[in-house]
Amino acid sequence: QVQLVESGGGLVQTGGSVRLSCAASGRSFSSYAMAWFRRAPGKEREFVAAYSQNGFMTYYEDSVKGRFTISRDIVQNTVYLQMNGLKPEDTAVYFCAASSIYGRYRNSDAYTYWGQGTQVTVSS
Repeated sequence: QVQLVESGGGLVQTGGSVRLSCAASGRSFSSYAMAWFRRAPGKEREFVAAYSQNGFMTYYEDSVKGRFTISRDIVQNTVYLQMNGLKPEDTAVYFCAASSIYGRYRNSDAYTYWGQGTQVTVSS
């Protein structure tokens, strides 16, 4: 069992930055793929970024490449999402998720554990 708690969301202006945190408790997340997803108002949940189980590989959705960075602190059992150059279309509830399945990092149905989400609102 893994419990995930996100924090760090809020209101930010276009072009601003926010860092989201996902604190994991229970089993060490080093054995899980960790990802961020988001759900914008009226839209389906979409993949944002992920770490593979070994931490060697990262994956990003095309629209966030070069702006968002996923990182992790194994000692703190925390995953981060640094978001720079924010745009109004980045407004969404952001979710942290953990998966024990290898591959399929972009697919939300591969993830077993989810946090409650944190709201990020980018004003124009």
